[in-house]
Amino acid sequence: MYAQTKEPAPQERESPDPETCWALLERVVASTRFQRATRLREFLLYVGRRSLKEGCDQIREQEIGSEVFGRPDAYDTSVDNIVRVNATEVRKRIEAYFEAEGSHETLVLELPRGSYKPVFRNRAIEPQIVEPNTSAEVPDPAIVPVPEPLVPAPKAPHASDRYLLLLAVAIITVLVIACATLWVQNRAMHKSLYAWQSTPSVGSFWSGILDARPNTDVILADTSFALIEDITKKPIPLNDYLNRNYLNQLQSQDMSQDRRDDLGLIVQRNYGSLGDFRVTQRIIALDPLGKNIHLYYARDYTPTLIKQDNVILIGSRKSNPWVDLFEGSLNFTVEYDPNRFVSFIRNRAPAAGEEAIYTSPPAPDPNSGYSVVAYLPNPDQAGKVLIIAGTGSEATEGAGEFVTSEDQLAHFQKLLHVTTLPYFEVLLKTTHLNGTPLDAKIVAYRTYPSPH
Repeated sequence: MYAQTKEPAPQERESPDPETCWALLERVVASTRFQRATRLREFLLYVGRRSLKEGCDQIREQEIGSEVFGRPDAYDTSVDNIVRVNATEVRKRIEAYFEAEGSHETLVLELPRGSYKPVFRNRAIEPQIVEPNTSAEVPDPAIVPVPEPLVPAPKAPHASDRYLLLLAVAIITVLVIACATLWVQNRAMHKSLYAWQSTPSVGSFWSGILDARPNTDVILADTSFALIEDITKKPIPLNDYLNRNYLNQLQSQDMSQDRRDDLGLIVQRNYGSLGDFRVTQRIIALDPLGKNIHLYYARDYTPTLIKQDNVILIGSRKSNPWVDLFEGSLNFTVEYDPNRFVSFIRNRAPAAGEEAIYTSPPAPDPNSGYSVVAYLPNPDQAGKVLIIAGTGSEATEGAGEFVTSEDQLAHFQKLLHVTTLPYFEVLLKTTHLNGTPLDAKIVAYRTYPSPH
């Protein structure tokens, strides 16, 4: 017999008081999940204070964007989704805390989807089965002990027993063969999906990126943003791009109301370049199961992610403002002349035989362009940065083909006399026909030692 003791059902237990809830929230934000995520900690502390300390029943998205992320008080949340993006990340980290460090917590914190008000509830406790102590029981004197029967000598195995033994061996053999077959098939499928891993140059280069850290973020250029810079003829820095201050600047410029309305429509569109998409397709094909590579649009990316992941930036600084963070480390930069509407490559420190400026030639050689591939360490952490940009869509696509081509990477290794590529910058001249890259020749390059 077993006796069962039940804990009170969750709904029968007392609701947690605000002081207990606040103490739990402080333990969550002090955990390793939030240790290096300053903005996410501020997010959670703000909504917790508004709910527990100030008794606010509803916390609005626009309020959080203004108080935590520095957005204007009346900014448009349909255009700027920074609060929703960060709320998703906060929810993931809260769940991770209660699965690991906070697995002992009896009180649980949640941030329900569709709401920014934290909810606290008692964690359900499974009923425990307790076996009573029977060591003090008094034997019944009426019960007479019965002696154990003698164990007979083992008999010779019967024919049916031998049949069952053979059947069991056959079943085990079939299972072993099936498991071995599945393992071989799985290996073959993995090799077919990740065929690049068996190629010397591409495998060595991309394994250093995709196998080095948990995540690699591919950030697509914001062509709508580049179009705004074309119209206004003014570069917009990364900080203004992130906090959307440039939207207010557009409205204050000396231009007609129709032009302001046109700019407002452009801001709401997510345009992209065909060359950028093709480069992204080549990179995603390296991780067909999507285990390591994650795709982001430039306006949806956050500084928190760039500190913890590897980063691949598609496009120049003009259309991908995140390149701003690394331009100080680059020798070859893709720049833009707003007066002539021309992109060009600047060589900041020309070596012997090199030019200071490389501009796509006009007719009779219009089917060529220049591009840059930069492979650098992230200065803020141990991750890696890969920048792929060109003076045009076809040139950018040619650069993407360079970093995914076994022949081209092997040629570059031979040129450097190395078996593993170091950190580098390479300037390429690409030729194309009817929008299709044909060739990419190395014009100049720089190599850098590992920071470690």
